[in-house]
Amino acid sequence: MANKFDVLINSYVEHGVGIDHLFLSEVLSNGLRENIQQLSKDGRMVAAGMGNNTVVHQEKSLRGDKIYWMDKAHNNEHETAFLLLAEELIAYLNSTCYTGINAYEFHYALYEKGHGYKRHKDQFSSNNHRKFSFINYLNTSWAEEDGGQLLIYEGGNTQSIQPLSQTAVFFKSSETEHEVSLANRSRMSITGWLKTV
Repeated sequence: MANKFDVLINSYVEHGVGIDHLFLSEVLSNGLRENIQQLSKDGRMVAAGMGNNTVVHQEKSLRGDKIYWMDKAHNNEHETAFLLLAEELIAYLNSTCYTGINAYEFHYALYEKGHGYKRHKDQFSSNNHRKFSFINYLNTSWAEEDGGQLLIYEGGNTQSIQPLSQTAVFFKSSETEHEVSLANRSRMSITGWLKTV
């Protein structure tokens, strides 16, 4: 019997990058997009830093997104639904792939026009807690000219992924170099990491 996570996980096993273009339901994707738009309107999105708790700095020429950390304590219907879905994914990974994931962190991410994120890996040099990166896109009617593509670098090849609503991307944090190309309109996502701590 097929599992709802099979598309994401099987494509990861086969290609090193998992992609499911219908991972989020339309209702959940729309609700999360409304959340991020309201957070931005209320001035609650803050410029993201680079580095971990001991080494954090802001450099907009390298990284230009604004973020807001997710938490069940916010008592937001869609935010909680997403985090419960992430917990289901973790349970499935642990039971089928023996990954040992026991923690996670997610934030809303907003790249406004003219911003991106230069080529990087997600695992900090000072610790190895982040095991898998997990990104969910919230953008409707996204065209190639809108920019903001996720660029995945594998050897000499570059894979370009459109940040379309409902699409999820999953890859190993310590190995996969990636970049967010400059966005030509507001680009919204949920970005996070599955961790061992």
